[in-house]
Amino acid sequence: MSIQLTPIAADRVHRFLEKEGGIALRVGVRKTGCSGWAYVVTLAETVEPADHVFEDQGVKVVVDPESLPYLDGSTIDFVTEGLNRTFKFDNPNATEECGCGESFTIQ
Repeated sequence: MSIQLTPIAADRVHRFLEKEGGIALRVGVRKTGCSGWAYVVTLAETVEPADHVFEDQGVKVVVDPESLPYLDGSTIDFVTEGLNRTFKFDNPNATEECGCGESFTIQ
């Protein structure tokens, strides 16, 4: 099981952690959107006993046990598209994404 960051995403997370505080990047999923699931990205202030912790490029990535099956094997990038800047997931578990890119389906 793994979650990886691109160098650009790792650099961005380092900057967020320095500026905003926190100990790690927390990623997960929630049920929503036109395709069923949406990514949730926040800064973690704590790690719960059941959380899975991955480390890549000096960044800790924390995933709750319910989200891990949906995110396992993903690579997280940080992209700029026009005026928008966001984390983008390359998720091998996603079988479809909605047109807006906000949600995905897993079969």
